[in-house]
Amino acid sequence: MSTQVAGRDPGGATGVVMHVRCPDRLPDETYRQILEELSGLSPVVQALPPTAALVDLRGALRFHGVGAHRLGEVLRVRTISRLGVDVRVGIGPTIAVAATASGEVCLPGGVLTISAEQVADWLAPLPVRNLHGIGPRQAAALEDYGIHSVGLLAAVPTATVQRLLGGKAGRLAADRARGIDPRPVVPRLLPASAVVRRVFDRHILDGATVRAALLDMVVRLGIRLRQRDQVARALTLTLKFAGGTSWERTRRLPEPSAHDDDLRRLAYQLMDAAGLQRGRLIALALKGEDLVDADRVAEQISLDSAREARLIAETAIDRVRAKFGPGVIGPAAVYRRVS
Repeated sequence: MSTQVAGRDPGGATGVVMHVRCPDRLPDETYRQILEELSGLSPVVQALPPTAALVDLRGALRFHGVGAHRLGEVLRVRTISRLGVDVRVGIGPTIAVAATASGEVCLPGGVLTISAEQVADWLAPLPVRNLHGIGPRQAAALEDYGIHSVGLLAAVPTATVQRLLGGKAGRLAADRARGIDPRPVVPRLLPASAVVRRVFDRHILDGATVRAALLDMVVRLGIRLRQRDQVARALTLTLKFAGGTSWERTRRLPEPSAHDDDLRRLAYQLMDAAGLQRGRLIALALKGEDLVDADRVAEQISLDSAREARLIAETAIDRVRAKFGPGVIGPAAVYRRVS
């Protein structure tokens, strides 16, 4: 599918934001390669992990000498031929219009370009739940009020939409229904965070089991960061308990790191700070925050021979995992308690 909705070339002063939607959640390395393909089109790329990205094409159109729609087609050819991934591409004058357009592209992929002049007419007949930024609950609230299409939403006074959805959410929904979205594309090639989760089959009271699960998450997070060539400056630990309560804390690492030992030490400190006694845990989440490219961080020289030996062993273990799979080797405590 390659549809161009416009009276003039959408590569001109109109359609300058590209929203790229992957067909499904991809492996981290494949997602990173898609971001690199986007960087070949424009230097202004914003990652929206795990399945989307934005591209500002304004500065790229003159350089490439073709319209925005053609760049979308070029991108699809490259991702299919080089990565085996058929993306859906929406192009429009704003982020919201471009993202809505990419959602309207028929599977498995295609390009849909909407010019500024056609935004209102194109949005009007769409179901309100198809508008970018409208969640299922918001859509249900609007539909209960008789607002089933984006055109009807655009016609309702903003104050009324705010009463239905809340102040900020209502204002944003009303603006986007009218094609208004002043947000810029903010360059961010690599994901700014990485998260691993563990959901227990039953309520967990055993502290050793919880700590083993946390160690397994540390290992998985470290692997993910090293595969991305990223390091974390902080960790966030989230605990969810039976009954719906939760606990969350963030702490910064002494030095940015993706090494298991550094991540484990801080993760254990966060767990200890939670002061668990008889809390019935149902889930854990560990997030690496404020990620940066590893080659931008100077690694401190260590005089600790034991640490250096562990880092060498970690590198060797990563090679084993790359060849035989991530589950072939790991901490003994994890295999006893988690596997």
